[in-house]
Amino acid sequence: MKTVLITGANKGIGFETAKQLAQLGYFVYLGSREEANGLDAVNKLNQLGISNVALIEIDVTNIDSIKKAKQELESKIGALDVLINNAGIAGEQPQNISVGAMENLRKVFETNFFGVVQTTQQFISLLKKSSEPVIVNVSSELGSLTVHSSTQNPNYGIYDAYSCSKTALNAFTVLLANEMRNANFKINSVSPGYTATDLNQHQGTQTVEEGAKYIVKFAISGGDTVTGKFFREEEIPW
Repeated sequence: MKTVLITGANKGIGFETAKQLAQLGYFVYLGSREEANGLDAVNKLNQLGISNVALIEIDVTNIDSIKKAKQELESKIGALDVLINNAGIAGEQPQNISVGAMENLRKVFETNFFGVVQTTQQFISLLKKSSEPVIVNVSSELGSLTVHSSTQNPNYGIYDAYSCSKTALNAFTVLLANEMRNANFKINSVSPGYTATDLNQHQGTQTVEEGAKYIVKFAISGGDTVTGKFFREEEIPW
């Protein structure tokens, strides 16, 4: 049975992704910053008849927490097949890049970018033990510079800090995929689209079921699947 670790999996898209992957036969470790929230998520899946799930307590902004999570996972499995870097925050408003508070920008980057980098760095050795290691970085169309270059973009000044963090995340995807190009890794950024979750006060226009399906698609893809790209239904321009 292939194994998956999903950060921020106790709710929203992360929880739904865990559900869908478990239903496909993967053993899913639900990463949660708070143990109580993670246990609640595991119990909800158990009540649906899904038993191939377990909690991993992990705070992606805390290196000691990440290292502890790695040690715990290493004691349970010989290899990690899929890492889904899902944990993320929207940040506080206003985010206009010309006047937005630096502490807000740093806080958003701490989770959405630095958290992904240090989590990936810690788990890369366990991923290398898989025959087909996969990393999915959950991104957003708001990380696309092409989107932000369009005068039709309705999000100017609304999610600037968040957008910058996802652009940086996409750069990380490309650089890591290039570094691992000879190591059989499949590493991609995937946008779930504008999905109704706590991150946007449930104002998104699609369900978590719809958003998670794109993440699941690339999480289960192996073989000759492309790497170092940015997708939703189709490839998204950087």
